[in-house]
Amino acid sequence: MEKEFNPIKRKYEMSEIIRLKGFAWLLVSAAMVGGCATIVGDKTQLIPIGSDPDLASIVIVDETGAQVFKGTTPTTVTLPKSDGSYWGKKSFKVTITKPGYASQMIPITASANGWYIGGNIVFGGLIGWFIVDPFNGAMYTLSPKQIDAALGDQATHNNRATDGSISIVLIEDVPPGLRARMRRLD
Repeated sequence: MEKEFNPIKRKYEMSEIIRLKGFAWLLVSAAMVGGCATIVGDKTQLIPIGSDPDLASIVIVDETGAQVFKGTTPTTVTLPKSDGSYWGKKSFKVTITKPGYASQMIPITASANGWYIGGNIVFGGLIGWFIVDPFNGAMYTLSPKQIDAALGDQATHNNRATDGSISIVLIEDVPPGLRARMRRLD
């Protein structure tokens, strides 16, 4: 039994093939133009920074020691994820200080995100993995994504040691000029 030639059905099949080829070329073109993280991600990231108590001073420096931000809490800063060089991920140190409270230094580091790792398997391929995404910076995620610093009371000590230890001395060993400033502890 021979199949009948149906020109309408044949035209439909051909247009379907052309449409699928066009879609395939679109996917291939997107993969060639950039890596998946570059297409989906951003070159910068917003980091909210808060503290308890509020109005603490913030200084952010990058891995080169250059100051990139100075302000007070609460705030939100926009930080670049890459320096623009090949595999040039950024890192930062956030120092939060307030008089009468212990200061805190929080590191912010960049690591490869899921779009870079998984997205390039599906779309970007080797071009995305080794050429486009490593230059762009969108392949990274900065961590932590948010900073909430609880500043504790500043510790005091009565000696010159830098390890926070205290010294206990006899009253006879305290200079007479300092005895008047002493307080009795119950």
